[in-house]
Amino acid sequence: MDVQGTVAEGFEPVRDAFVRNFEQRGERGAAVAVYRDGVKVVDLWAGTRDVDGTDPWAVDTAQVVRSATKGVAAAVPLLLHQRGQLDLDAPVGTYWPEFKAAGKERALVRHLLTHRVGVPVLDRPLTPEEAADGTSGARAVAAQAPAWEPGTDHGYHAQTFSWLLSELVRRVTGRTLGRWVAEELARPLGLDLWVGLPAEEAHRVGRLGPVEEPPTAAGGGLKLRPKRSVSEAYRDPESLTRRAFGAIAPLPDENDPLYRAAELPASNGISTARALARFYAATIGEVDGHRLFAPATVTLARTEESAGPDRILVVGTRFGLGYMLHGPASPLLGPGSFGHPGRGGSLGFADPESGIALGYVTNGMRKGVTADPRAQALVRAVRSAT
Repeated sequence: MDVQGTVAEGFEPVRDAFVRNFEQRGERGAAVAVYRDGVKVVDLWAGTRDVDGTDPWAVDTAQVVRSATKGVAAAVPLLLHQRGQLDLDAPVGTYWPEFKAAGKERALVRHLLTHRVGVPVLDRPLTPEEAADGTSGARAVAAQAPAWEPGTDHGYHAQTFSWLLSELVRRVTGRTLGRWVAEELARPLGLDLWVGLPAEEAHRVGRLGPVEEPPTAAGGGLKLRPKRSVSEAYRDPESLTRRAFGAIAPLPDENDPLYRAAELPASNGISTARALARFYAATIGEVDGHRLFAPATVTLARTEESAGPDRILVVGTRFGLGYMLHGPASPLLGPGSFGHPGRGGSLGFADPESGIALGYVTNGMRKGVTADPRAQALVRAVRSAT
């Protein structure tokens, strides 16, 4: 495997794990980057830019990172709170009056960020065109009756997180979330990262596709075979699980330029591994003179707000304000880590105790939702190097 890029002394185990992902875990094309204390210490890429192609992955190749987008999107309301523009304990209806409909009058902004607001499903799924039009999604979640009383339980808002966050940000700032990310995060930090891909950057983005775990794959980590209850939830068309992941129907083509140009901060962010790692590095420390989160905001991101059996994912999950936290369902570097995986592979997180931030992107999509074996192999390698 012809691996490109650089590794700082002491982080060689990350390169070794990256190579093994191609040799043993069916990787087709991927990149991984690691920052430590604001300095890039790993920047690697290999394979092909398209899952079923032959063109090599380039230094600037980007990919759709699915739900890893949620971690970037969550920074927007946290920064608005940090700037005094958003009260996390205010009712969502304070900023978005239409959201008070159908029993959601007491739903708080923090409930929205912690998957406790109770609207992970829609009575009528949106078409891909409606999901992307910038208005239908907000109207749908505002009118939707909650599946549970907001604040009393938690369940992963797999797709509806897009419209919940987007509309809240638009009501508070007058800007779309994608524009806010571009102007306030990507531009100052120099990130190759978009929520809503500009046409002039489309040539850089590889094509996703499914890949299977090789039967002889080695390396430990979480087993891919789900528990029976999880399997049953995904098979049952009436379950909250199926309905949450099916809030857009039919499922959109993630390689469609129109889908990539839309702003869906739950699922269609596009990034390089380098940009994802650099973003997380800036949440916990200074990167080339820029820092995003004040210490109090870091505390908000990683303080447990939701924990236990997840109404959607079925397994136990842990969330801070907008971020998944370290735990069996989504192992990160350590107990204080916060970040977000993307269904099928990608991962981004920060670990304040070690100063580590990691970004991993791939074009080979697996069936798992949170703990991909390739990403976990890289996390273990980083842990061994620190």
